[in-house]
Amino acid sequence: MIALVTDSTAGLPPELAAELGARVVPLHVLLDGESFVEGVDIGPGEVAAALREGRRVSTSKPSAGAFLDVYEEAVAAGAEQIVSVHLSSAMSGTIASARVAADEVSVPVTVVDSRSLGMALGYAVASASEAVASGRSALATAASARERAEAASTVFYVDTLEYLRRGGRIGRASALVGSALAIKPLLQLSEGEVGPLERVRTSSKALARLEERTVEAAEAAASNPLGLDIAVQHVDAGERAEALRDRLRERCPDAHEVRLVGLGAVVAAHAGPGAIGTVVSPRVRTTPPVIGAAAV
Repeated sequence: MIALVTDSTAGLPPELAAELGARVVPLHVLLDGESFVEGVDIGPGEVAAALREGRRVSTSKPSAGAFLDVYEEAVAAGAEQIVSVHLSSAMSGTIASARVAADEVSVPVTVVDSRSLGMALGYAVASASEAVASGRSALATAASARERAEAASTVFYVDTLEYLRRGGRIGRASALVGSALAIKPLLQLSEGEVGPLERVRTSSKALARLEERTVEAAEAAASNPLGLDIAVQHVDAGERAEALRDRLRERCPDAHEVRLVGLGAVVAAHAGPGAIGTVVSPRVRTTPPVIGAAAV
């Protein structure tokens, strides 16, 4: 039996994680130095409020011990191998903790750097879950997760680059910082880190370009015989995100689903209030027809 593990930045609701058979290792958010467990002690709304109040907000990776506890729990439940799929190593040391723990477990553990986060990671976990259900090997399961993550297109808008800069997650988008007051940046995940995509003058134009970029990515993936999925993700911007989701449903008829997802507390700490992003994720050969219930 192969057990599947991921982390809380995948943004999988508990019921969907359970449906996929994925155990979730949570990251932590620190508010004024006090640590809270993502998805347990704190949510994105509380993080958004803390950022607006000017409180000190940071994040931390899970310890190797936290991974070891989850791995040993899987072994106790009968796992003979473990596939552990996580957010980009360019943005977090989570992978490093997973690898340290993997060396201490009595069964083989394949640790996968998805080079992504959010629903790009979530969809990769979905493909890994289907591979497990199909009787694939651990190596094939890991390859399926990597393939799905690499095929995804992640684009997002933030009201300000300040939170990414403070958290050290700004990556190649640091080139935009000097002109941040004059622009509303459109960013992308590229090679596992945040990179610049477009400089736009107003938030309305940025959101319009976000929509166009998403439609273009969906059209480019429309030839995929297995189809694609789209997720609209946000931090405390539910109305704008829902409106975008509805428009994308009309404009991307080839998508199996257009899912509305609230980003988790850890991603919220770096993206900041008002952030909206999209993921276009072409399905791979082991992907099931649907990955869960309707939009959350």
